[in-house]
Amino acid sequence: MYSLISATNGRTSSSAASVADMPIVYVVDDDVSIRESLELLIRSAGFEPMLFASARDFLSRWHDDGPSCMVLDVNLPGLGGLDLQRMLTSGGNRMPIIFVSGFGDVPMTVKALKGGACDFLTKPIDSVALLDAIRSAVARSKIIRREDEELTRLQLCYGALSRREREVMVRVVTGLLNKQVAYELDISEITVKAHRGQVMRKMNARTLPDLVKMAALLGLGERSGLH
Repeated sequence: MYSLISATNGRTSSSAASVADMPIVYVVDDDVSIRESLELLIRSAGFEPMLFASARDFLSRWHDDGPSCMVLDVNLPGLGGLDLQRMLTSGGNRMPIIFVSGFGDVPMTVKALKGGACDFLTKPIDSVALLDAIRSAVARSKIIRREDEELTRLQLCYGALSRREREVMVRVVTGLLNKQVAYELDISEITVKAHRGQVMRKMNARTLPDLVKMAALLGLGERSGLH
């Protein structure tokens, strides 16, 4: 029988080095036979499975340390699959989720997909469909992680700007000319140009369109970011 989780992060010491770079597929299902069959299927496809018997078990042992997705049973005892999905998304986690259920209905499926799920499969699970869904979810996870890393980098760069530089930046990205920015801030146009140059340098922006895209990613709306 498969030992559910033998270490804190769910990987044995002998295999840790070889699977360190593998995307992780979390399987949360209370049926041990399904967990074991999915473990073999997932591993055969080149992913690292981590198995959990309940949502609580997952929450107590989960570590977000690389590209990943989740195969989640809707009808879990105690904390249900949809409840776990809500907990993750409300905490800002965007890990792709593939729901599986032996009792799926249309309203449940719609609710799961509206909550951000990648797919909803019914039991008995079709292995080809599941692996296709996992590959798609892992690809999505990699994109999400790159986006999160980029956002973190931009936040650090933006945090390095002075108050005045932020005031100049938010006006420049809304399309104001240097002389209009100077008028609004009651400073000289030369000073605006100097601050604008500092903003471009600190944000690592090569062009104004680059800076506009960065502002959008940071959620800097019109006249925001002035404090």
